[in-house]
Amino acid sequence: MPKVSSVTVPYAAYLRVYEPLAAFPEPERGHWARYARRPDLPSCQDELRRSLADLVSTPPVPVPVHESGDAFVVEVDGVLCVCPWRTRLRGWQAMGDLAEQLPAPVLDAVLPPVLRRQTTADYERWLARNPDARPWIRTSTWQVPLHWFVLVSDEERSYEREGQPPVLRYRTPMVQARRRVARGLKALREALDEGPLIDGLVDVGRWLEEFHPRSLVEVDYGGLVHAVSPDELDDDHSAADVAEGIDALRNGDGEAAGEAYARLVGRWRAVRDLQFAN
Repeated sequence: MPKVSSVTVPYAAYLRVYEPLAAFPEPERGHWARYARRPDLPSCQDELRRSLADLVSTPPVPVPVHESGDAFVVEVDGVLCVCPWRTRLRGWQAMGDLAEQLPAPVLDAVLPPVLRRQTTADYERWLARNPDARPWIRTSTWQVPLHWFVLVSDEERSYEREGQPPVLRYRTPMVQARRRVARGLKALREALDEGPLIDGLVDVGRWLEEFHPRSLVEVDYGGLVHAVSPDELDDDHSAADVAEGIDALRNGDGEAAGEAYARLVGRWRAVRDLQFAN
């Protein structure tokens, strides 16, 4: 499988679900079983490079013409689990967020309005035929959303700083992730008014319910490991801070909850601010 470029592409984080082969109907199940035996399975950087190659072409291709047949593969307790890329679907969905992320003149220069209208129309026609479609991967640029950390615990944290590229991620069974969502929502709703943290947790909880109960959930810092120093990554225990804050709310300790939240906000504001640095 040829790579578009050897350059490492930052700066996105990922929330992924790996489903067991039994969750896929035939003939897709057979496809993934054969795919998993390949010796040259791609990485997340390969997916990003291909997407960027499409965007810098003339004219740009905001969404692949055909859906990707690639996936990420892991083995969990002897069970093969697969996370399909679904790059085309995710590209369509990401188009809806661009207006909030880029000023109109910049957006029009990168993706002309006529191209965006055509892409939107293609998505609407496809969605009418596939109303239950959903991605296995969620992406966030320049941050890991705080509600993602509710799904995991500090004990599930893995930081491999000697690898190329380095990896910082959490992996947890689906049943644990769903349980933490339910407990976290209960504590937050009893202590706080509705807001982005609660809304985000409700949304991700509904998304998780669409997958097989024996799936694996992964929070991956992805390219953000290239935006933060190794020492800062060593000290980053955001899942522990989130858990501490929720426990404090549950116990009525607003001061401790505020301290945990301040650590999180300070850490991730510093990362987000890097996107405006030259």
